Amino acid sequence: MDSQDTSARRGALVLAGGHSTRFGERDKVLAELAGVPLVRRVAERLAALDEIVVSCRADQTAAIERALSGMEFRYVEDPDPDGGPLVGVRAGLRALGTDYAAVVAADMPFVDPELVAFLFARAAGHDAAVPRYDGWLQPTQAVYRTNAMADACAVAFSCGERELRAALDALDHVVVTAEEIQKHADSRTFTNLNTRREFAAAERALETDDCS
Repeated sequence: MDSQDTSARRGALVLAGGHSTRFGERDKVLAELAGVPLVRRVAERLAALDEIVVSCRADQTAAIERALSGMEFRYVEDPDPDGGPLVGVRAGLRALGTDYAAVVAADMPFVDPELVAFLFARAAGHDAAVPRYDGWLQPTQAVYRTNAMADACAVAFSCGERELRAALDALDHVVVTAEEIQKHADSRTFTNLNTRREFAAAERALETDDCS
C-alpha cells in the first residue's frame, strides 16, 4: 500500500476482556469514571474512526451494550477468556472490516485521538506502528494492518505465546519514538487504570480539565 494512500478504512478495537484482578470484585472497564463507564470513555475517543469493535468476555456483553448505549459499535466475544490478549486481539481484528485498526485497552481513558491519527499515518505502508514509551513498547495503544496482525496473533498463540509483543516479531512494524509521541500526544495518553486509587487520581485529573 502506498504510504501516501489516505483511502484505507480505519477501525478501532477496544480490549475489554481482562479480569480486573487488582480492582476488586467489580469489572473495572464497566466502573464509572467521573460518571462515565471507563470503556465508554475510551470508545468515545475513538468514535471518529470508521468502525469500532469491542472484544469482551461473554459475561460482559449485556453490560457493555448498556455502557455504550447510543454509540455505533459491535462486540465480539473472546473465544478463550483465559488465553490472554493475543486471543482477544485476533478475534476482534477478524471482526473488523477495515484495512488498519487502532488497538486500545479499555482501561486507557486518556488515549489521545491526535496520537492515534499519527499512528495511522506512521503505519501506512507497514504492518504496524507501535509507540515506545518509558522504555517499553505499547502494543495496546498501537495501530496495525488488520489482517496481518490477526494472522500474527494466531501464529504466536499456537506457538505457546501469550503476550502481544510476541506477534510483533512477524510484522513489518515501525517504532514510534518518545520524541514523536511528545509532539502528538497528551502526556497522559498511556495512563492505564488498575486500582481504585488510580481511578480516584484520574477523576481528580478530569475535574482539573473541566475547570481549565
